[in-house]
Amino acid sequence: QVQLVESGGGLVQAGGSLRLSCVVRGLSIKDYRMSWFRQAPGKEREFVAGVEYSGTYRYYGDSVKGRFIISRDNAKNLIELQMNSLKPEDTAVYYCAATNGWGYIKSLSQYNYWGQGTPVTVSS
Repeated sequence: QVQLVESGGGLVQAGGSLRLSCVVRGLSIKDYRMSWFRQAPGKEREFVAGVEYSGTYRYYGDSVKGRFIISRDNAKNLIELQMNSLKPEDTAVYYCAATNGWGYIKSLSQYNYWGQGTPVTVSS
């Protein structure tokens, strides 16, 4: 059974930082592109950041470029998201996702597996 388990969410003041982690069980992430998505109340789920198999290529949503950094450790079956300079508009539930497809990495439909999400609240 495949499980993606996120952790690290919480409440933080604007300008602060958080580091999210996603531990994957039941598959080897070296065979998967990995990403983070988020969903704010009343909004659609959106792409935040993605990383290719070896970690060489990384992609970011426009709203988080220069503030967030995605990383992966294939040996530990782990991906992380370092979030800096947080803003109230970053408030959302953050989801880890895995895809073994070759399509557009920012497209939700590409993803085979999803975690349950970890909530992030940024206060002003």
